[in-house]
Amino acid sequence: MHKGSGQQHRNLSQHRVVITGAGIITSMGQGWRDNAEGFRQGRQAFGDVTLFDTSRQRVHQAGEVSLPEALPDNLLPERQLLRLDRASNLLLHATAEALRQAGWSEQDLAEEIPIVLGTSAGAMFCGEEFCRRSISGPNRRRGQASRIHQYQAQHQALLLENAFAIRGPVNIISNACASGANAIGHAFRLLKYGHCQKAVAGGYDALSQLVFAGFDSLQALTQTLPPRPFDLNRDGLALGEGAGVLMLETLQSAQRRGAEILAELSGYGASTDIHHLAQPHPQGDAALTSMTEACEEAKLNPEHIHYINSHGTGTPKNDVAEGMAIARWAGSKVGQIKVSSTKACIGHLLGGAGAVETVISLMALREQWLPPTTTIENLDPVCTFDLVRQPREAQVNAVLTNSFGFGGANATLILKQFD
Repeated sequence: MHKGSGQQHRNLSQHRVVITGAGIITSMGQGWRDNAEGFRQGRQAFGDVTLFDTSRQRVHQAGEVSLPEALPDNLLPERQLLRLDRASNLLLHATAEALRQAGWSEQDLAEEIPIVLGTSAGAMFCGEEFCRRSISGPNRRRGQASRIHQYQAQHQALLLENAFAIRGPVNIISNACASGANAIGHAFRLLKYGHCQKAVAGGYDALSQLVFAGFDSLQALTQTLPPRPFDLNRDGLALGEGAGVLMLETLQSAQRRGAEILAELSGYGASTDIHHLAQPHPQGDAALTSMTEACEEAKLNPEHIHYINSHGTGTPKNDVAEGMAIARWAGSKVGQIKVSSTKACIGHLLGGAGAVETVISLMALREQWLPPTTTIENLDPVCTFDLVRQPREAQVNAVLTNSFGFGGANATLILKQFD
C-alpha cells in the first residue's frame, strides 16, 4: 500500500517557478565546474575517512569532502565562526555559490524569503561531542549548552540567514533520504501558489561517526568500493557528504530583474511507502506514484523525459524496486528512458542527496550530457531501460530525479529547459 500527496491546490492561482542560482559541494569538489567535470566523466571520489576513527568498523572509506581553508564571505561574527560545525560549513559554501549565481541584490534580500532545508543528521557532530564530554567529565559543563543549541537542525538555517542577511520563515524537513528533494518540492509549492516571490531551498549532511557506525552495523555499506548501483552483484551503498542549494523564483520575479534563468522547476510528486519500515514495495508502488504525480504536474509524459537521475543506492532491494517502478511508469517506452545513478561517484548523502542530485540533473540539462554510472560489471535484468554506463552527450530538455527515503518517504522532481 502507499499514499500519494494528491493535488490539493487545483483551484489556486499558479505561477511558473524557475531556478536562477545553484550551489554544490561534494567529495567531487567545490562548485559547479569541479562537480560538472567529475560527474560528466563518471569519476569516483572516495577515500579513507579522516574525520573519526573507523578501526572498529567493517568499512573505512566514504565520499569525504576536502573543505576549503576559507569560508565564503559572510556576516557571521567571529564567535559563531569559531563554533561552526561541519554541516553548516558545507551549507554556507553551497549557498554562497547559489547566491552569487542568482545575483540577488540587497533590495532583493530585503524581501521575505523562505528558507527550506532538508537534512537527516543535521549537526550530529555537536551531539556526538556533547555525549563524549558528558561521559568523560559529567561535572564539566563548559560549552555544553552551546553544543545542545547548535545540535538543533534549525540552528544551521538561522546561521545561513545571519551569514547572508536573508530574512524569512525557516522550514526544516527531515524525511530521511528524501529530505533534500522534499525541501525543494515544498519551496516549489510555496512559489507556485503565490506565498512568496523567492525562496532558498536545498539539502545537506555531513559525515558523522554515529551515522557511519549505524549504517555499518546494519551491514548496509559496501565492502567493495566503489558502489555498484544496478549491478547484479551489488552489495550495499557508500556514504558521502555535501550540500546542494537552489535559488528559486517565480518567473515574474526573475523576468522583472532580468535574471538569467537556468531551468524551470515544473513538477513535484511525493508519496509514502507503507509496505515495510526498511524495505520498499518490491514492485515500486509508491515510487511509481511519486513519478506519476510529478509528471502530471509538469504536464509531461515519459517519452518527454530525456534523463532520470535515479535514487540508485546500490542496495539489493532498493534498486530492484526503483527499476520496477521505472518500467511500470514508462510502459512500452522504457527502452528509450536513459537512467543513471550518481551515487556511484560520491556515495549516498542521506538528507543532502536529493538536493545535490537535483543540482547534478540541472548540470546535465544545462550542458547537454548524461552522467554515467561507470562502476557496473554485470547489469541487473531489472534494467529494461537504457542505463548510461559511459560518458555520453545527449539532447536533454527535461530531467526527472528520484529520492526514496528510509521508512518510505518518496519524492520526485522534474526540471525542464525554460521556454
